[in-house]
Amino acid sequence: MSALSDLRPGRAKAAEQGWFAAHKWLLARRLAQAGFLALFLTGPLAGFWIAKGTLAASLTLGVLPLTDPMMVLQALLTGHVMAVSGLVGAAIVLAAYAVLGGRTYCSWVCPINPVADLAAWARARLGLKEGAGLDRRLRYALLAGALVASAATGTIAWEFVNPVTMLHRGLVTGGLLGAGAAGSVALAVLLFDLGVANRGWCGHLCPVGAFYGLIGARSVVRISAVNRAACDNCMDCFAVCPERQVIAPALRGRDKGVGPVILSADCSNCGRCIDVCGKDVFRFSTRFANRPDPAEPAEGKPKIARAG
Repeated sequence: MSALSDLRPGRAKAAEQGWFAAHKWLLARRLAQAGFLALFLTGPLAGFWIAKGTLAASLTLGVLPLTDPMMVLQALLTGHVMAVSGLVGAAIVLAAYAVLGGRTYCSWVCPINPVADLAAWARARLGLKEGAGLDRRLRYALLAGALVASAATGTIAWEFVNPVTMLHRGLVTGGLLGAGAAGSVALAVLLFDLGVANRGWCGHLCPVGAFYGLIGARSVVRISAVNRAACDNCMDCFAVCPERQVIAPALRGRDKGVGPVILSADCSNCGRCIDVCGKDVFRFSTRFANRPDPAEPAEGKPKIARAG
């Protein structure tokens, strides 16, 4: 059993500051995910169209085009000429995630995220091991493969098998067929994450997440371990982080003069580390605040986190 699986992240903070304080960013993400889905459902359910299309390409209020830049790149590689609205929509999305962080899409918009979170929660409760040691760089290999496939076949290849589009289209389409398609995709991701590897799809394989990570590699909005001197090595942040490797450089880099801002492109700005930390080590900040605190100890390595 993984040492991290023994933990109940956020229990200490909930006991001291209340349940809401230990879950506020998680609740905000769920509301955002539900809200984005609701924009597409008003038409089929109420006859009032706010957004038409899917997360791959949509038109909001008949005016604002939004297009997945990865889909546009695939289309361009096929040699097809993109409509101006599609290019404008991609530019808007690129600009937004260049500021907010590309993988913000993964934790605040993507409908697969609640499924991945459910699988991670179930793994912890069932005491399952981490599973197969998948290399996180596989997602970049799949991204490259998707782009090569589009260029070679003359089709937007990834959209034929993209779980995000399939799940979202199934939810928006509704009916028995749509519900069945959405349920099948969600079940496949859930079983993969439970049976093969923790955060297996989103954290190791998804080329869409890899692409958005590249988009937001230099983004402005970041999470910072601004109060890292107060860290008591409880490991709650590592237990909930979908990309645990991003935390250590910011949290434990004091002896190397590394600033407290998490700069990794893999960070999804989900805010769970902020939620569960009883010492309020983390908060949202910007990449420009990444200067080591002169009051922090310059010598000696931080304590090694306890195993369990």
